[in-house]
This record gives sequence, structure tokens and C-alpha cells, in this order.
Amino acid sequence: MATASAPGDSSPAVGDLSYEQARDELVRVVNELEQGSSTLEESLALWERGEALAKRCEEWLLGAKARLDAARAAASAAETVTD
Repeated sequence: MATASAPGDSSPAVGDLSYEQARDELVRVVNELEQGSSTLEESLALWERGEALAKRCEEWLLGAKARLDAARAAASAAETVTD
């Protein structure tokens, strides 16, 4: 499910980002929020974007873990067959 960008924002939809893109943008969002120079409305929009980016990163990491678990299970099954 792709998360839409804010109106007037040229940022790509969160759902279209690779892990690295989402992570890098999340770092940028956090840095911008920490500076505290944004208006309340801008800060809220940044916070919402950051939440969506963090969720996207978590989705990528959970997917990678599932792939690793499947590969380990397949390797373990192959070892059992050859023993």
C-alpha cells in the first residue's frame, strides 16, 4: 500500500521507496525536526512522513528477515536429506 505524498510535496510515495531511500529520508526528517525551525504545521507533516518512513523501513527489514529464515530452513532441510 503506497502512502501518498503531502499535497504540493514532490516527495515520492513512501510505498515506492527502497529501504535505503526510506532510511535516508527518515534521517533527513529527524534532523529537520531536531532543528526546530519548522512551523507547527510543517512539523506535524514531517512527523507523519517520518512515521510512514519508519514503518516502510520496518516492512523491508521484516521481509529481509523472512527471506533469511526461509533460506536457513531450506539449507537445514538440505543438510538433513544429505545426512
